[in-house]
Amino acid sequence: MKHIILFIIVLLFANCTEKQPTKSEQIKAYYNGYKNAKYEHIKDVIADSLTTVYGDYTSTFTPERYYEQFKWDSIFKPVYELVAIHQIDDQIIATVTKRSLKLQFLNNNPMTCRYQFEFTSGNISRIEELDCNDANWKAWKEGVDILVNWVKINHPELDGFIHNLSMQGAIDYLKAIELYNNREVN
Repeated sequence: MKHIILFIIVLLFANCTEKQPTKSEQIKAYYNGYKNAKYEHIKDVIADSLTTVYGDYTSTFTPERYYEQFKWDSIFKPVYELVAIHQIDDQIIATVTKRSLKLQFLNNNPMTCRYQFEFTSGNISRIEELDCNDANWKAWKEGVDILVNWVKINHPELDGFIHNLSMQGAIDYLKAIELYNNREVN
């Protein structure tokens, strides 16, 4: 009986001393999930509800819905580099450089942005883009407008790709870029 009680005490002590990952470690795991194309690493560190804020666009995801966003993003063959993590009071700010086929087409490759991370019950619950100081939003908008208008005229079967955040939408987006880049110019 003493051995069983001692075993239970040791087991409880071991569980109590299990170290929770720091917020910085969770952010690193999040970007390593993207870097290594391992959604399970991302799922392990996000909350049951994840809100993302990019400019005027706010979206809330369950882990299952966020997997769809992950798949959409993966079509563009992104490369993420976590440049720095800073903690200012209770705010965690990550600086991230991203390269992708989409950013290349939009003349913003690479693009470095700062994101504020918030946590609920130890998991990432909100990611807000603070700024992308090296982004050329004018070139971005021109690239999108040119591509969308060209697709409407030349490949209407792909029209709507720009608002389709499914994996198929990303495939169509990449196909539109490919067709536009390979067009014959008169």
